[in-house]
Amino acid sequence: MNIRKYLPAIVCGFGAAVLATVPGIKNFSCCLLIPGAAVFAIFLDKKITHSTEKVIISKGVGFGFLTGVVATIFITLFEMLVTYFAKTNDFIQSLPQSELIMRQWNLGPLIDDSLKLMKGMAKQIENSGFSVLYLVLIFFSNFLINSLFGMLGGILGVRLANRNLK
Repeated sequence: MNIRKYLPAIVCGFGAAVLATVPGIKNFSCCLLIPGAAVFAIFLDKKITHSTEKVIISKGVGFGFLTGVVATIFITLFEMLVTYFAKTNDFIQSLPQSELIMRQWNLGPLIDDSLKLMKGMAKQIENSGFSVLYLVLIFFSNFLINSLFGMLGGILGVRLANRNLK
């Protein structure tokens, strides 16, 4: 396997992950940064390979998926490092508001069990800076969102890269 041909997607995914740690920009990482990184990866690949041929959709989807996966890995890693050292994060800060909203749904024992689980995660994070369940939840939610938006960005990148070709 030649890893060099995947370097644009890997580099762009890492760049998106770094930008996703910036407060304010973090809120737009799934719908702007990840697709933008996938588009940039397509153009970077065309530039590196000096290709004048049309980019096929499957390559764009693959690059977008890889960009999303790499971004997911590093976003999760950075989130866990910050949480470990700060012993707090956005999840802990928003837990009281989440509890109020969930109680308004009036779903009975399901809410109580969910809140018990969430408070357990928050307590683990506050005590040790780490929660395995929080790590798994963050990773899988980022994986689903980033890989989907990465593939959409890859498709957009193919359309943009091929628009001047006949």
